[in-house]
Amino acid sequence: MQYPQLLNSTIYWLTQKRWLLFAFIVALALFLLPTPSGLSLSGYRILIIVIIALTLIITESLPLPGIAFIIIILEVYFGIGDANSIARSFMNDAVFFIMGSLMLAVAIVRQGWDKRIALGIIKLTGNKTHRVAFGFAAISAVLASFVGEHTVAAIMLPIALTLIKYTSKDRKKVRRLSAYLLFSIAYGSLIGSVGTPSGGGRNVILIHYWQEFGMPQISYLEWMKFAYPLILIQIPILSWILWKNFPPEKTVLDTGIRRLKTKVANSNQITTKQITALIIFFMVFLGWVFLSETVGLGIIALTGVVMYLITGCVTWDDLHKHVNWGVILLFGATISMGAQINHTGAAEWLANNVIKFGGELMTSVPIFTDGLVILLTTFLANVLSSSATVAVLGPITLNLPGDSTHIGLVMAISSAFGYFTAVAAPACTIIYASGLVKARDFLKAGWKIGLISIILLIIYANTYWAIIN
Repeated sequence: MQYPQLLNSTIYWLTQKRWLLFAFIVALALFLLPTPSGLSLSGYRILIIVIIALTLIITESLPLPGIAFIIIILEVYFGIGDANSIARSFMNDAVFFIMGSLMLAVAIVRQGWDKRIALGIIKLTGNKTHRVAFGFAAISAVLASFVGEHTVAAIMLPIALTLIKYTSKDRKKVRRLSAYLLFSIAYGSLIGSVGTPSGGGRNVILIHYWQEFGMPQISYLEWMKFAYPLILIQIPILSWILWKNFPPEKTVLDTGIRRLKTKVANSNQITTKQITALIIFFMVFLGWVFLSETVGLGIIALTGVVMYLITGCVTWDDLHKHVNWGVILLFGATISMGAQINHTGAAEWLANNVIKFGGELMTSVPIFTDGLVILLTTFLANVLSSSATVAVLGPITLNLPGDSTHIGLVMAISSAFGYFTAVAAPACTIIYASGLVKARDFLKAGWKIGLISIILLIIYANTYWAIIN
C-alpha cells in the first residue's frame, strides 16, 4: 500500500472511531489520577468502566457485542475480579429471561398471531379513528406488560401499516394519521412494559438486584398491584395528547378497516400449531405468576422455548436468525457491571455523595428523592436503553435512604419514559424505521407525555402506594 493510501485509510479509521478513542483517552486519564477519597481502588476502576461503556453505547461506536466484550475483559484486566467470578456475574436468571423472552416472541410471530390480534382489535374498536388508536394503545400496553415492548411493537406495526395503506396510498395525505396510530403503538408499549416483572429486562434486572443485595422482594402479582393502575391511568392521557398533537386527516377509517377485515378473514383458519403456541405461552405466563419466586423467570421462559421446539412451533433456525444475540450479550455485561458497582462499594460511595448533594431533603422529604431518581433515570433512559439504565443506576439508587421496594419500582417505571427520541427505546426505533414519522415528531408529543408521566408517577408513588402498604 502506498503512503498516501495508508495515510488516508488511517485518517478515515480515526474519524470513524473518534468516540472510541475519546472514551479510552478519558479512561486512561482517569486511570492515572489518584483514587477519590472514600472510594476503593476497585470501586474507582469500575466507575471508569462505566464511563467507557456509557460513551460507547450512546455514540454507537461499536456493535453491541463488542461493547459487551469490552466491559467483561476490562473487569478482569482492571482487577475487579478474576475470569471465573466475572463469568458468574455475567450469566444469571435475568439473562436467561431476556434470552428466553426474545425466543418466545419469535415463536409467537412465527405462528402468525399478529393477524388474529388485528382482527380482535378491529372488532372491539369499530371504525372511528380515535377508538382504533385507543385500542392500539390499550392492546399494546396489555401485551407489552407480559412479553415486552419491542415484541409488541414488532407485532403491531404491520397491522397499523396495512390499515394506513388501505386508507390512502399517498403517504402525504395521511401523515398525521400515521403518526397518531404509530405513536399509539410505541408509547402504549412503553407504558405497559412496566406492568409485570416479565414486561421487560429492566424489571428482571431490578428483581435480580433485590435478590443479590438481600433486600425485600415482591411477587409477580404484587408487582402488578403496584404498577398496573398507573398503566390504566396513563393510556387515556396518552390517547388524548396524541389526538391533540396529531389530529388525523380521517376521523373514520371505514375503507381501510373493511379491507383489513377482508384480508384477515381470508387468511387460513387457526391451525393446531397456533393453538399449541397459545397454550404454551399461557402455561409460561402461569409459571411466571406462581413459580417465579422459586424457579426464576428466566428458567420458566427457557422452559417455554424448549416446549416450542419440541412441538415444532418454532425451529432453531428461526431462533438463530431472528433473536438479537448482541442485545443478550450487552444485557449480561451491564448486569455484571452493575453487580460490581455494588460489590466494590462504588454504589454506596455514589449514593452517599448524592445524599450529601440533596442534604436533609433526601431523608426528610421522600418526594424529593423520588423526583431526583425519576429525572436521572428518565434522562439516561433516553440516551441509553432502559435496561442498561437500570443496570447502572440500580445499585446506586437502592443504596439511597428509604424503602428499597419503593425506590426500585420508581426507578424501573421511570426507565420506561423513553418518549423523547427515536433511539430511546426499541419500540420507538421500530416505528421510526417505517419512514412514516420524523425524528422531530418524537419530541413534539414526547415531552408532554414525559412531563405528565413524571408528575403522575411522583403523585402516584406517594399516594396509592402509601394506601396499599
